[in-house]
Amino acid sequence: MELYENDAISVNVGSRLRELRSERNLSIRALARKSGLSANALSMIERDKTSPSVSTLYKLADGLGVPITSFFGEQTDRESVVFVKADQRTHVPFQRGTWEGLGGQNFIGKVEPFVLTLQSGANSGMHTLVHTGHEFVFCLRGELEYQVEDEYYTLEAGDSLMFSARLRHRWRNIGGNVTNVLFLLSGFAEGERPTPMHMAKQSKADEKSNIE
Repeated sequence: MELYENDAISVNVGSRLRELRSERNLSIRALARKSGLSANALSMIERDKTSPSVSTLYKLADGLGVPITSFFGEQTDRESVVFVKADQRTHVPFQRGTWEGLGGQNFIGKVEPFVLTLQSGANSGMHTLVHTGHEFVFCLRGELEYQVEDEYYTLEAGDSLMFSARLRHRWRNIGGNVTNVLFLLSGFAEGERPTPMHMAKQSKADEKSNIE
């Protein structure tokens, strides 16, 4: 099963941040004060000079007063039935990988399935992830190392892993080839959308500017 970007609907986080800020009549300096980030860092993100890390996105969401999923496209009404054709999935690129939505972002329930396509060396970021609910991971192709608390699990094609997402976790592609992984997040708290936490967008410029 091969999953690539083809006709992907790609979302630009920098331009989306600018839209959200403008909608709220906030200057870059005002948002910097609210989020605790520097004005220079915000400017670099909006101009696509650096990609924000997950923790940075959470600070921006708090500063803007929006859910973190607001950065990945315009908010739509959530439905009780969601049908997504293969060529209509939303794709969001991040460092060394691509996220493909499978309709969870439009579903009224507390279930979010998605697929990650990960290049060799791709990882979830410097910090472990913690959120409410449960997490199910199914490796479609390649290899994925998953850390849950102090235990390490190596998933190969056909292997699966399920755990309470309140446990500290992180992942990385330890193989030399592309890895495809199906994720299913469920049972998370009302108002929480944990999907973007699994889309680390760390860059060297991000690290140097210390905007986390």
